[in-house]
Amino acid sequence: MQGYIPRKIESEVLSRLSTNPATALLGPRQCGKSTLAKELLKRFPGSVYLDLENTADLNKLSDPPLFFETNSEHLVCIDEIQRKPDLFPVFRSILDTGDRNGQLLLLGSASRDLIRQSSETLAGRISYVELTPFLLDEAGTSISEFWLRGGFPRSLLAGSDALSSRWRNDFIRTFLERDIPQLGFSIPAESMRHLWTMCAHTHGQLLNASKIGESLGVSHHTIRKYIEILEQTFLLRSLKPYLPNTGKRLTKSPRIYIRDTGLLHALLDIETWNDLLGHPVRGASWEAMVIENIVAAMPSYRCSYYRTSAGAEVDLVLEKGGRRFVIECKASTAPAPGSGFWNALEDIKPEKTWIAAPVDEAYSIKKSVIVAPLAAIIEDLK
Repeated sequence: MQGYIPRKIESEVLSRLSTNPATALLGPRQCGKSTLAKELLKRFPGSVYLDLENTADLNKLSDPPLFFETNSEHLVCIDEIQRKPDLFPVFRSILDTGDRNGQLLLLGSASRDLIRQSSETLAGRISYVELTPFLLDEAGTSISEFWLRGGFPRSLLAGSDALSSRWRNDFIRTFLERDIPQLGFSIPAESMRHLWTMCAHTHGQLLNASKIGESLGVSHHTIRKYIEILEQTFLLRSLKPYLPNTGKRLTKSPRIYIRDTGLLHALLDIETWNDLLGHPVRGASWEAMVIENIVAAMPSYRCSYYRTSAGAEVDLVLEKGGRRFVIECKASTAPAPGSGFWNALEDIKPEKTWIAAPVDEAYSIKKSVIVAPLAAIIEDLK
């Protein structure tokens, strides 16, 4: 059995615990939050771990003030916190009474906006960290296996592609039938599956909520609500457009991506490497893998795409202060960007541009424009 695989975000979580009364580690179900938390708790003698999906652990919180008074000197970790959002008002008085950092580590499978009480009642007391499924530089596998299976630990580390595919299909079913209702949404599982599958078929393209709504027989407002739920459970990325003040006519709709390529492939019945190589989504799938890994590596940068009505276009713009970088994604070992790419660079004027491709080593095709493997781009950016 595979032992613990270190996560890049470990030091960040420890830093937040040392400087905040409460830290929330948020991310999709089954991405490794519990495993990481249990590993970190070994560094805190006397720490307590409670899983709110475990009835015995839930019962320990039947009298929260008494429980926290008993464990007032120790770090308390509470898993699946989205199941008991009514605890947040209790946390506020406990954290203020304790008056020290590192009192609470909360694990949740929904964004802070979905667990609304936390941002309202714990303002100034809580810090949020997002954990993704495995990133490429954590995975320890070939890039082709990581790309095909995605980063969810049980999918990536499965004994075969068939077992990996089965796990992902089970994950999708459980999410639709159990997790969505537990978050308080009364959405038919079949409707959400249809939407998610349509997002997979239009992966990497502009969101057209009206068109999707017509095909599902619901309003575009309903589609946007469903999309928001998939975003706030960390399964979908809505990439906003880059809107510089250039006077050009710019595309203003977001682009939609299934964040984990393994889930994307499961929704499209792509089970093997050969299936992926021959599938029309291959280029957009590569794009999603590149974007997710780069966004995770550069969390303080604003991320967007750029597209004008005249056809100038790039996949990812990173911006912070006066710094601006561009990443274009090409699933070819011999990428040849077209005029739309070069026109976009003239508009954006980035400090440096990379073309992320499945190549073995980096090489320049023009001044400050480099074709490179994903890992090399991340290293360069950092």
